[in-house]
Amino acid sequence: MKLRSRKVNYLIVLLIGVISFGSFSQEEVNLVPNGSFENVQGKLKKLGCIENAEGWYSPTGVRADVYLPSKKSPDIDVPVNIYGKEEAKEGSNYAGIVAFSYGNKVPRSYIYAKLANPLKKGQKYCVKFYVSLSETSKYSSNQLGVHFSSKPLGTDQKVSVIEETHVLQAENKVFNAMYNWDEVCAEYTAKGGEKFITIGNFTSDGDTKFEKNRKSKEYRDQKIQAYYYIDDISVKLTTPEAICTCQAVKKEAEAYSTLIYQKIANLNEEMSSKEKIEAQKLYFGAGSSNLTIEAKKSLDLIITELNSNSDFRLEIKGHNDVKESELAPSQNMYKEIANKRINSVLIYLKSNGIDEIRLISTSEGSMTPNSEVVESDDEELKFAKNRRVNFKVR
Repeated sequence: MKLRSRKVNYLIVLLIGVISFGSFSQEEVNLVPNGSFENVQGKLKKLGCIENAEGWYSPTGVRADVYLPSKKSPDIDVPVNIYGKEEAKEGSNYAGIVAFSYGNKVPRSYIYAKLANPLKKGQKYCVKFYVSLSETSKYSSNQLGVHFSSKPLGTDQKVSVIEETHVLQAENKVFNAMYNWDEVCAEYTAKGGEKFITIGNFTSDGDTKFEKNRKSKEYRDQKIQAYYYIDDISVKLTTPEAICTCQAVKKEAEAYSTLIYQKIANLNEEMSSKEKIEAQKLYFGAGSSNLTIEAKKSLDLIITELNSNSDFRLEIKGHNDVKESELAPSQNMYKEIANKRINSVLIYLKSNGIDEIRLISTSEGSMTPNSEVVESDDEELKFAKNRRVNFKVR
C-alpha cells in the first residue's frame, strides 16, 4: 500500500526537531520498548500470551506469560494469579518465565524484544530488570540475566538457550525471595550492532545453582520449577550526567555503618565436634547477607565436622541488629535480613555437599542480643556484634 505524501512546513518540523533533541538529551532514554508490559493487545484469557504484550516475544517453543489485572481470567490476574501473588514493580502488568527445573522436567522459557536503536560499539549502557520468585515454585536459582544479539534468537523447539550471559546480578545469587522485587543490574559495554535483548537463564543446569523452597502457607501446590515474575526492564546509555547506579552500589551508600565485627573462635584439641561448631559465629555488614572470607573459613570447619558426624543436625540461627529492624519497613535492603543471612549459609553448605535435611533454619531477628556485647562498646560496635549467624547442634 502506497503512503500519500503530505506538504509540510519544514521550518516548523526543523524547530520541533531541535526542541525534541534538546529535551531528550537531558533525559535517560530507555531503549527497551514497553519495558513494563503495560501495552497489551487483545483480551488475554490464558497463560502463554507474551506476544500480546507489544514488542515482546518468546524465542523458543515455550511461550512466556504476561499478567495484568483481569478478574475474569484469574490465572493471569494481578496481584494474585495461578503461580502466586505479586504487585507490579512498575505500572500494573508484568511477565513470567521458567528459569530452572530439576532435570529440565519443565522446559525453560524466555522473553525478548527489539531495542529502539542498535547499541554502539564501545558505548556503556546501564541494564536493569527486576525479578520476583513465585510462591508455587519448588525451586529457586541463580543465573537470571540478559543476552544481547544482533539477530533474534529463535527456534520452535522446547529447549534451553545456552548463550553468553552479558548482564548478571553482581553476586549472581540464588533469587529465593517470594516478596517484593530483586534487581538485576550491571553496566554493559557494547560490542556494536546489538539490536535485541533476551532475558532468562542461558547457563547449563550443571552450572546453575539452585535450592529447594519450603511450601508457602498460602500456596501448598508446588510446581517443580523456578518460576519468576519479570518487570521494569531498561537499557539506558551511561553518560557523565547519567551514571549506572545499581542497588548493590546504593546499599553501600545507604548503609548506616560499614563496620563488620570479626572474632576468631578459640579452639583446642580437647573440644568436641559439637563444641567446635557451636563456637563459630559469622558476622555481616549492615543490610548485607554477603559471607566474608572469615565466615567461609568458619563454614568450611563446620562442613568438615558435619561430614565426620553424620548424625549431627545443624540449627542455623539468623540475627539482625535493632537498627535494621527499625529500617526494614522503609528500606528493602533491611527487610527479612536475618532470613537472607540464613539463606547465604544454606546455599554455601548445600553447595558443599551438606544435605538440606540436616539443616534447620531459625530467624531470631533482633530478639536475642549477642552475649559478647559489653557496656563499654560504642553503639556502632554493639550493632555490628548483633549482625550475625550462630549455630546449634541437634
